[in-house]
Amino acid sequence: MEYVHTTPTPIPKQTPYIYYTILTKKQTTSTDIEPGPNSTTKCGIHHWATHGIATRALLLDYRHYAKTHNISYDPYTRHPITMSSLHACAKTQGLDLRPASQGGDVRVGDILLIRSGFVERYNELSPAERQAGATRAHEDLTWAGVNQEEEILDWLHDCYFAGVAGDSPTFEAWPPEKEGGFIHQNILALWGMPLGEMWDLEGVARRCRELGRWTFFLTSAPANVVGGVGSHANATAIL
Repeated sequence: MEYVHTTPTPIPKQTPYIYYTILTKKQTTSTDIEPGPNSTTKCGIHHWATHGIATRALLLDYRHYAKTHNISYDPYTRHPITMSSLHACAKTQGLDLRPASQGGDVRVGDILLIRSGFVERYNELSPAERQAGATRAHEDLTWAGVNQEEEILDWLHDCYFAGVAGDSPTFEAWPPEKEGGFIHQNILALWGMPLGEMWDLEGVARRCRELGRWTFFLTSAPANVVGGVGSHANATAIL
């Protein structure tokens, strides 16, 4: 259950829609994804596949923090993880979420990982319960994840993360409270930042707790698919 998303993801309520690298909806047609000299490949995971992703990762185990601080929630329901909650979680892990330039622990180029508990909960369910959760109507889908708030967007931007990922199917709390209030559109379409969903962070979270350290070397090898918008992450944590 490992995925990486890339652009194109359009910014709504813009005319025309804007994609990362300043590609607009007017510049794309249904034939752009077909092979040929006129196809548009300005955006796509093949650009990452040529060199892969290798950097330091920083893990915030929010699920463990919540359990040890009497914060009860089901990852299969909408539970917004706020910026203040991330700071509180980080403090229990001995981390300062300010950028290193301000005396914090976040370095330029880090990948942020957030464990919200989806994989843990999935592993606890029976096959029938898993099926029921997966076949809910789109309007009934709810997931725990990062809250859609300006403070979080400002923090993600100002820390210059190389990517973000989590165990949730959506990374952000779902559904958004406001129409069109997705943070996907900022992360993907505006910043061109990789976004991972449904990452199995159970093993690395346990190891981090054992070692008392929450940063490690991370590699990811996205599939070499020209114009692709998603891929298995093929991620490895090295501690």
